[in-house]
Formats: sequence, structure tokens, C-alpha cells
Amino acid sequence: MTTTALTSTNSHFPVFAVFVTFVCCALFVTVLVTTDRTTPRDFYIGDGRLTPVRNGIAIFGVYLSVETLLGAPGRIALTGYDGIGYLMGPIVGIAVVLLVIAEPYHSISRYTVGDSLGRRLRTRSVHVAAGIATLGICLVYLIAQLVGAGALAAPILGLEGSGARAVMVGSLGVLVIIYAALGGMWATTAIQVVKGVLLLAGGGLSAVLIMSRVGWDPSNLLSQAADHSGLGDAFLRPGTSHTDTAVDKLDSLSVQLAVFIGAVGMPHVLMRLRAVSTARAARRSVEIAAWLTLAFCLMAGLIGFGAATLLGRAAIITDNPTGNTAVLMLAKFIGGAFLITLISCLAFATVLAVVSGLVLTASAALAHDIYQVGLMRGKASEKSELLVARIALVLVGLVGIGLSLYAQAQSISFLVGLALAIAGSAILPAVLYNMYWRRFTTRGALWSVYGGLLSSVLLVVFSPVLSGSPTSLLPDLDFAVFPLTNPAVVSIPLGFLLGLLGSVLGSRKSDGTEYAETEAGVLADVADGAPEASPGP
Repeated sequence: MTTTALTSTNSHFPVFAVFVTFVCCALFVTVLVTTDRTTPRDFYIGDGRLTPVRNGIAIFGVYLSVETLLGAPGRIALTGYDGIGYLMGPIVGIAVVLLVIAEPYHSISRYTVGDSLGRRLRTRSVHVAAGIATLGICLVYLIAQLVGAGALAAPILGLEGSGARAVMVGSLGVLVIIYAALGGMWATTAIQVVKGVLLLAGGGLSAVLIMSRVGWDPSNLLSQAADHSGLGDAFLRPGTSHTDTAVDKLDSLSVQLAVFIGAVGMPHVLMRLRAVSTARAARRSVEIAAWLTLAFCLMAGLIGFGAATLLGRAAIITDNPTGNTAVLMLAKFIGGAFLITLISCLAFATVLAVVSGLVLTASAALAHDIYQVGLMRGKASEKSELLVARIALVLVGLVGIGLSLYAQAQSISFLVGLALAIAGSAILPAVLYNMYWRRFTTRGALWSVYGGLLSSVLLVVFSPVLSGSPTSLLPDLDFAVFPLTNPAVVSIPLGFLLGLLGSVLGSRKSDGTEYAETEAGVLADVADGAPEASPGP
């Protein structure tokens, strides 16, 4: 079996031309959907007037990142069975959001995670804590997306060298800043909807072409993938992606825990639950997103095994040992210039869609949680809050661009895993306790948010990622005392434990009155479908 390396393709110019066309169209759509309303509510959540269908497609568009598009199929192509877990994570995560979070979160929140906690806890302290955690998560995830864009620049557009990659990353970052600053939620929704539709189209076409090559027989696809993997039947059994050492097994478990649980607490996804008018509409939005996520993850699984079948594991490793170019190589092999152009533009559209949601959410955390509620005690005017939000959006975007240029050599998977670990450790425990536990207190929320955030970061600082090995960020130093590369297996249980201990051991017993009022509001909102009155800042 012979394949041509992706980097040798002659299709760079068509990809570049189509991508520039897409960017111009996106700018036009941004201007088109921008409204003349200048309120924080319109900027953050589109005034809550999105339809469930549009919001559902947008949630699907912002929920699946370039890691799911390229990374997960690539892992399946290299590791077989072990790679499937990276597709199960988004499916399980969106199902949990649908069944547990969507309706009650819509009813008790206003814009941000801090609003949901401040509904019955001490407002200023929990807003600031949630705002800091949200900002940290968004920055790490933003860096991961822009690092991915830089990594895609060479194989897709033929841009070699660190300077060319820096120009690509900077250009994409500036574009996202323009989109989000001009149109807020309306503009980011437009980009995410377009990306969601293209994602389904590209994945569906690839899956059809793959199945036609193997006689429309899934068992034939799996058997050929095992044969061409060089691993035989072991390719279809667990254990190919890690050694038998306890540390490697625990590290793999930690990554899987971050993928499964952390996705539920991502603030840019939770913020979208408020973009519709009622709790029932929020549930309908997530239901649509869940079905679309399931459909695409099935397609991505076929693409991963199809890459192993049609390209061979050895050819994929030769082109890129991480497997991140497997989907692009396969597109070129089965669809020629047309399909690789579609998939390439889809990869960049994915970066634009996810990053636009991240910078908008980070700006809301800075302007609403930290500035409006934390510093100004809710007394700042809407005009000044909106100005701070736009300034914050630009600053977050520029900081993300700068840090991503420094981290171009860092693993995308590690950065994504870290963001998910922080979300699962700092945001999710507080959100779930706040919605479902009457005795949850402000102290429990602060312990959970700050404890989950600090433990995630400190465990990474003292892990092999930063020092102690030739592949570390600081290879000449060695202060690694935590053996795992992902902290989730420790930090997520610790976040829940700290929330429990902070509430139980607090000096002041919780008052169930606020919880009862919140619960009554949630039940009324779900029952009659009426919009919940927005809580004060």
C-alpha cells in the first residue's frame, strides 16, 4: 500500500483560496447579524432570543473542537480500540448536560457560571471565584485551539517555519477578535452554525466514501484496519496506547476522566444554555446538539478505522507520529483535491467557531463577574459593562495569541486535557452542588472552585509536563513529584470533596430558604415554559 505524505500535496492554493473566501463570507455574515442593541444581555447571550434549533446546532459547533475532528480519529487510526474513548467522552458529556444540567441551569443563571452560583450564595465572592476559574479554563482551551491552528498551517497551507505559523495563528486570532467584538453572541452563533453544518457534511461524505471502499461491511472495515495496523487482533482490543506500568494506566485513566467529566463543566457551553428564552428550549437545544454529536462521533470512528484500513498505520506515523494528519491524508486519498479542501477549511472553521465562543465567555467573566459584580458591586451602568466586555475580549484574544505562539511546541492533547480537568475540578462540582444540594454554602463553593483550580494547576506544575524529561517544557530542570501528565484523577474528586467539606464544616449552617426559592423557580420554569426572570447581578 502506497500513500503520499500530506505535506507533499499540491493542493495548497485551492485550500488557501477557499479559506480566504470563507473568511470574507464570515465577516459579511458578522456585519449582517450585528444588531443595533447595545446591552450586555444582547452581547453575551443574544438577548435570549435564539431558536432551539439554531442554538442546538451552535452548541454542537462550539462543543466539538479541532481535537475531536482531527485528534480522535487520528488516535483511533494509531491505537484502534483505545482511541474510541476519546469519542465517547463528548457523547457522555453532552448526555449529562441534557439530563442533569440544561433546564435547571437555564432557570437559575443569567449570563455566567457566577450568576448561577450567586442566585442563592453570597454574590460577590462566588462571582469573582467563578470568573477567575472561567478565565483560566478559556485561556488554556484558547491556547490549545490556536496551537492546533499553527500545527495545521504547514500540512494544509504549506506554511513552513515558525514565522509563517506565527502569522497564521495571529491572523486567525485577530479574525476571531473582530467577529466576537462586532457581533457578540449573534456573530459567534452564525459562525458556529455554519461550522456545524459543514462538519456534518464533511464527516458524512468521508464516511460514505470509506464504506464504499470496503463493500459497505463494517466487519470488513474492522478486520482490514487490524490487518493494516501492524498490530493484528490487538488493534481491536484495549491496551495498545499505554504500557503495562501502573503509572501509564493511571495517566490514561486520568485523561479519560477529564474527557468524560470535564466537558460537562466547560463555561462556553454552559453560557449557551441561556441563549434561548425558556428552560424547555434549553433542553431542546441540548437534545439537538446531543443527536448531532452522536452522529458525528460515529462518523469520526469510521474515519479513524478507515484511515488505518486505507492508509496503513505505518504511513500515518511516518507523516505525523501523533496521528493528527490522518484525517487530512485520508481525505486526499479518497476524495482528492475537493475533499481535502473541504476538510481543511472545516478544520480552520472549527478553530474559528470554538475560539469565538471562548473569547466571548472569557470577556463575560471579566466584565460581568469580576468588574460589574466583584469590583463595582453591581452599580456599573450597562454601557460601561459593555465597553469593558469588548475591551476584555480584545485583551483575552491578544493574550491567547501571544501565549499560543510561545506554546507552539506543546502538545495539543495536553492543553485540551488540562482545560477539561480544570472545568471538571473547579466549575462542575460547584454547579452540581448548587443545583441539587440544599446544604451547599458559599464556603463550599469557594473551596470547590479555588481548590479545584489550584490543585489542577499545581499538579501540572510539578508533573513531567513541565520538568524532569527531555520532552518537558523545561527539560534542564527536574522538580516533577507528581508522576501523571493530567491531574484529573486527583483534582476532580478533590474538587467535589472540598465542596462537601467546605459546606459541612462551615461555621454557619446553610439556610435552605434560598434553595427552596431557587427550586420553586426551576420547577415553575420547566412546567410552564415561561422565561425565568433574570436575577440581579
